[in-house]
Amino acid sequence: MKQDSLPSVSLIIATYNWPEALELCLLSAMRQVHPPTEIVIADDGSKEATKNLLLAYAEKSSVPIRHIWQPDEGFRLATIRNKAIAGVTGDYIIQIDGDLVLHPCFIKDHLRAARAGHFIGGSRVILDRKLTQKILEHRQLQVSLLQKGVRNRLNGLRSPAISRMIGSLVKEKGLYNIRGCNISFWKKDFIAINGYNEWISGWGREDTEMIIRLYNKGFKRVYFKLQGVVYHLYHQENDRSNLAKNDEILNAALTKRLDWCEKGINQYLSQEDKA
Repeated sequence: MKQDSLPSVSLIIATYNWPEALELCLLSAMRQVHPPTEIVIADDGSKEATKNLLLAYAEKSSVPIRHIWQPDEGFRLATIRNKAIAGVTGDYIIQIDGDLVLHPCFIKDHLRAARAGHFIGGSRVILDRKLTQKILEHRQLQVSLLQKGVRNRLNGLRSPAISRMIGSLVKEKGLYNIRGCNISFWKKDFIAINGYNEWISGWGREDTEMIIRLYNKGFKRVYFKLQGVVYHLYHQENDRSNLAKNDEILNAALTKRLDWCEKGINQYLSQEDKA
């Protein structure tokens, strides 16, 4: 997609009670060579420290920052993402988590790869505990792939030209290697499947189930290796006690070829967006 035809883009950042990581994520978002139209924080019940951080950054950011918050009633990522995306101004959505540090060309890569009728699923470079502590302590925005504590190093290589060449030959059909921390899609396409399924609560499968419905609706995935580089800060794993229930919902979308969920973004949309 040419520079002069790039769509307006809303960057959605999901967060929960980790303002130190969110600050690094914000700083990396604010140094993008192609800044987003707006930054929307999807906050699943964080305490005052996150609110105060965002108020401070909203005052000095050249990009509008909006904070969408819901009470802490357990892990409700699908719900807060729906609420955040319902009110965005951009035509295109780039969705990440607040525990990522973005490469300066991250947004540029997503927008140049965006195509009508398609969505994008990116990858991540994983950082270990010790390196994460160092990065947070020094507010480090640049990560060398040669540093000790870097995993998935190949995911940190960037060459959009080679990626486009491979993409012209290989059709991306992956499903389970898509993570909601690095994906993008058109807002109208997201609305067409009613967004995230809010019957999914607790950690896991909300992103995969949503992607299944995009596939079932006829949308396709863009090949996106060697682009959209992000560095994932280490944290302890979330509670996975709801995973069996969430898998049942996911399997229903697969076997029944569902392209719509009963409880999704529709409840938060204006009449204009529903039209």
